Amino acid sequence: MSDDSRPDPTDPLQPPVPASASELIASALGGAARRAGLDPAEGKTTGHVVWRAMGGWRGVLESVIPGLIFIVVYTLTLDTATNTADLWLALGLSVGLAAVFTVIRLVQRQPVTAALGGLIATAAAAALALFTNSGANNFLPGFITNGAYGAAFLISALIGWPLIGLAVGFLMNEGTAWRADKRKRRVFFWLSIAWAGLFVARLAVQLPFYFANDIAALGTFKLIMGLPLFAPLIAVTWLAVRAMYPPAAPAAR
Repeated sequence: MSDDSRPDPTDPLQPPVPASASELIASALGGAARRAGLDPAEGKTTGHVVWRAMGGWRGVLESVIPGLIFIVVYTLTLDTATNTADLWLALGLSVGLAAVFTVIRLVQRQPVTAALGGLIATAAAAALALFTNSGANNFLPGFITNGAYGAAFLISALIGWPLIGLAVGFLMNEGTAWRADKRKRRVFFWLSIAWAGLFVARLAVQLPFYFANDIAALGTFKLIMGLPLFAPLIAVTWLAVRAMYPPAAPAAR
């Protein structure tokens, strides 16, 4: 006997059935990857994909310049006798530049998500540094972010649901079917481990300088371990995914 108490998914009056956690995560990750230009179905070159993921020249400048200005101004105003610097000036210029980038995007009616996110992050970090009167704390939110991302990639890989696989499955319209393919599972596992390694490496290198209150070295390594490491890993990820999902051959006429 059938169970008539179960909701009919085709009935428009029934509330929508909530998606599983994996579907929600995959949708969020896949959507973010697609907006960043990381869609294997588009058939773009590796260089094009990496450059777009970095945001082009504007994205590079928005990512690098505010932090670089903070380091330069802090270092130039540093009094070695008292180990103090003009924190207000360094942070003010850094946040000001981030705000300028956001305003330029608004004026040109361009997407402001990246610039606005950078402005909020820069302002929050600056507020923390000023509140604690410690330039080192300007980098504390970044440590928290790297720790969270590193843990997410690592845990997802270890429990068999690597975040890279969830994102790619969404982009390629195969959901979680990739989990039935040992080759894909293995590749997505190691890609997620590689991304976790990037975030953990940032913490391992930068935290000692944070505890030593070496602002110049901390800021320098943050820049070095930012885009210069992000870009190659994006390229490796893209190439690995493209190898598993080669573009379809054009139909013969």
